[in-house]
Amino acid sequence: MGMLCAVSFNRYGRLYYFDPAGFSPQVGDRVLVPTDDGSEVAECVWAAQWVSEDTDGFPKLVGPAGDEDLRRDELLRKRKAEAKVAAKKLIREHGLPMKVVAVDHVLDPGGQGPRTTIYFTAPHRVDFRSLVRDLGATLHCRVELRQLSARDSARVQGGIGSCGRDLCCATFLTDFEPVTIRMAKDQDLPLNPLRISGACGRLMCCLKYEHPLYQQFHASAPQVGARVSTPEGEGRVVGHSVPGDSVVVRLDSDGSRCSCSRASVCGPRKAHDQRYG
Repeated sequence: MGMLCAVSFNRYGRLYYFDPAGFSPQVGDRVLVPTDDGSEVAECVWAAQWVSEDTDGFPKLVGPAGDEDLRRDELLRKRKAEAKVAAKKLIREHGLPMKVVAVDHVLDPGGQGPRTTIYFTAPHRVDFRSLVRDLGATLHCRVELRQLSARDSARVQGGIGSCGRDLCCATFLTDFEPVTIRMAKDQDLPLNPLRISGACGRLMCCLKYEHPLYQQFHASAPQVGARVSTPEGEGRVVGHSVPGDSVVVRLDSDGSRCSCSRASVCGPRKAHDQRYG
């Protein structure tokens, strides 16, 4: 048990959780957080409060941001905006099929001078050597370009999913697990790309969340078309309801359908598969 607070580097951006380390930041406070390139300014969006989880593994806040830290943060934001405008202009001039997704600027990492990193997407590998030279001459700093995959691009940009909530990859997902079309088939979802694809254009990551539940259900429930015995009488399975942990049975007695819990269904009566007719 310990205390945690959540911060964000951009409004409506991804949340990062930190141990307040004795401080009591409130919503809207600007705080310093540790990063690979030194301390950076972030905004507290969730005030420090006690949580039941073990907080030993969470990084600790450096402290509240001072005036000098805020001025440096404002300079960084200005440099990022300038770099983004310059990058878009030079990309058009070079006629490259690239789209700028995000820009990061570091004033003096390890005493090596300022560095600007530009993240972009492209349909294929791009020769951007001449672009890097022109960007370095324009921005007067060391420039790095990094190509992002479709999923990484969605994570960086953020957005709202079809469920109406912030994208999972932009909020809490740390690693991308493989998602296959088989998962959509097992969940009886329509194989319409517009229905099962996320903002990145790839299969939605949430297809992975409930897939183990569907696998467990199908491993023990009678198949569609199997003959079974239920508390309402004997019949044939005509459907499944995995969220309700039940099967839909058409009764032999009157042809009506009933929904029975998986535990109350006994069958199939025959070992071989019989198709619904």
